[in-house]
Amino acid sequence: MRIMSVILKAEGLKKTFRLSAKQQKLKKTKEKVIKAVDDLSFEAYEGEIFGLLGPNGAGKTTTLRMLATLIKADEGDAFVDGSSIRTQPDAVRAKIGFLTSELKLEDFFTPNYLFDFFANLHHIDPETSGRRKRELFAKFGVDEFAEVKVSNLSTGMKQKASLVISIVHDPNIIIFDEPTNGLDVLTAKVVTDFLLELKAQGKTVIVSTHIFSLVEKICDRAGIIIDGKMVACDTLINLTSAKPLEDVFFDLYASTVGGSI
Repeated sequence: MRIMSVILKAEGLKKTFRLSAKQQKLKKTKEKVIKAVDDLSFEAYEGEIFGLLGPNGAGKTTTLRMLATLIKADEGDAFVDGSSIRTQPDAVRAKIGFLTSELKLEDFFTPNYLFDFFANLHHIDPETSGRRKRELFAKFGVDEFAEVKVSNLSTGMKQKASLVISIVHDPNIIIFDEPTNGLDVLTAKVVTDFLLELKAQGKTVIVSTHIFSLVEKICDRAGIIIDGKMVACDTLINLTSAKPLEDVFFDLYASTVGGSI
């Protein structure tokens, strides 16, 4: 039996945001501060796909943005292949690929230019960069649109180009926030198949989603996050031993938030 090695460890992550008057009105609250992530801890193992499952506003994106060092945690820490997100952010960024629908490619540039730009940022030599570009562009059909400005690409092709660029440096840890969100069924299948391919290569993939079927299809383990808290974290086999994942989630949601769905 293969011993699983922890490659990502989050410890007591907390993040709060101040609400503007407009946000308070929209949320129908007088609270000036909202807890987006509240004492969140979990581990991800080398060579697995870990799913962070929860409804919109649960804190999934905030968690992944902290792990990717895009925002700072108020409290707690996380270690990515031994590097701290608080004290070694540059080392963390070099080890991960990060893709989120909230981070847009610049409309004016082409996939070809952006790939080369980010390859240079990661100090990848031209020969390696060129070979990787040809392989990834061909795999995702980006090669036919390599010189088309991002503003003129379809939503699906933008997602494919973003995915390719996010892994230009061939990282061992890939973090995807809602990887199939807004995609047509064909593009979504291309993306999910690639996530499984990354796992087969021995890489670790962290995905956030609210789609139960995606978690059941690709994840080895999953954490369920509700109102910024991790309310369950286990293997898919254990989580779904008694009932389907959807039923497990709604039972936890009802017991955490209160009332029925």
